[in-house]
Amino acid sequence: MCTKYISADSAAIESYWQVRPKQAWHSGAMYPRAPGPFIRAVSSCVAPVRECVLGQWGLIPFFATAAKLPYLTVNARSEELSEKPSYREPWARAQRCIVPAISFDEPSWETGRNVWWRFTRKDAMPWGLAGLWNTWLDRATGELHESYTMLTINADAHPLMGRMHKPDPKFGPDEQDKRSVVAIELDQADRWLYGTHKEVQELIVPPSMDIIEGTAVAAEPKSARPTGFKDGEFAFGED
Repeated sequence: MCTKYISADSAAIESYWQVRPKQAWHSGAMYPRAPGPFIRAVSSCVAPVRECVLGQWGLIPFFATAAKLPYLTVNARSEELSEKPSYREPWARAQRCIVPAISFDEPSWETGRNVWWRFTRKDAMPWGLAGLWNTWLDRATGELHESYTMLTINADAHPLMGRMHKPDPKFGPDEQDKRSVVAIELDQADRWLYGTHKEVQELIVPPSMDIIEGTAVAAEPKSARPTGFKDGEFAFGED
């Protein structure tokens, strides 16, 4: 589960993905429910055309009665996309997106306490993290709210991502269901945004060890964390 990442800025998004954000954006730490940029297909275009919009990190499903949900939707388990009420309609409608990130953070408990690790790319390029988006209508005000979630995949067997997160003592080493984000490479972007469900399935895998690099980082001051963080994990779990 990823609850913190550093977003790419407008210049990096335009340079790397060849799309200009509709709103200027400065790189910074991203936490649940904060506004951030994401890249999606322009549905009105037949040929692959991308757009970058700003939305809430935490997908707002069609059935929500308010933009702020009582549970977190910042991560979506890829194995359950067609079943979970919050995600099955965006998944069925192929509302896939790419979340541009400089890095993302995950907690490691190998020392018996939480130590944050930061993950970047070995080629120093930005990450394109797989996600879903939705546009929610506030019927009380008529306002449209854009939002997105990141996909996660089981990473128990991954040499690096399998070391992250607090282990559950009730399960064995190969039954932990450690989670990882999904990285979409630049040459896979149009397939992820425009492909069929069958065409994108093989893209839903943890980042390759050939591209991922992780290092432990200094503990973040508690005063810098948004309300809801405790012991390196967000207070609410993945939907």
